[in-house]
Amino acid sequence: MKEFAHLADAGRQLGERIAERVGHWSDPILTPVLPNGVPVVEGIRDRLHLPVRAIDVRRADEGVVVEPVADLVGRTAIVVDDGVETGTIARAVAPIMREGMVAHLVLAVPVCSREVLAHLALVYDEVIAVSTPLGRRSLTWHYEDFDTVDEQEARRRLAELPA
Repeated sequence: MKEFAHLADAGRQLGERIAERVGHWSDPILTPVLPNGVPVVEGIRDRLHLPVRAIDVRRADEGVVVEPVADLVGRTAIVVDDGVETGTIARAVAPIMREGMVAHLVLAVPVCSREVLAHLALVYDEVIAVSTPLGRRSLTWHYEDFDTVDEQEARRRLAELPA
C-alpha cells in the first residue's frame, strides 16, 4: 500500500506534522509551489487555517526561475510541494524566499529521500516530511493517485480557498 491516497491526503498527513511545530513560528504563511503544491496545501488547510500565497516557479533554458513572493518580511514561510525527488526546485526556491526577509524558512513536503533531505537541511531552517525513504524514487511511487493539476487549475483552486 502506498503512503498517500492522493495529494490532498498527503497534505492532511503533512498538516499533522506542521501542527506540531506551528506554535513555535512567527506569523506563519503557507507558500505552495505552483502547481502541485496547491492540492497539498488544500489538505493542510483541512487541519490548519493559515494564509496562503503561491510561489510561481518556471522551468526555463537557464534553469529554474522563481518569482519573489510579496509580504514575507518577518514571517515564517512554509514552502509546500508534492514531494522532493532531486531537490532542484526546493534549492532554487530557498534563496528567493530568503531575499523576501523571512524570519524562518520551512520546507514541508509529503516525501523527501534522506539523501536529498540532508542537502536541503543546509538551505532551510527546518524540513518537515511525512515519508523519508532511504533512496530516491519517482514521486508517483508514493501515491495511489498522483492527481496533479496544471497551473490554471491550481490558480483557480487558490482563488477558491477561504481567507
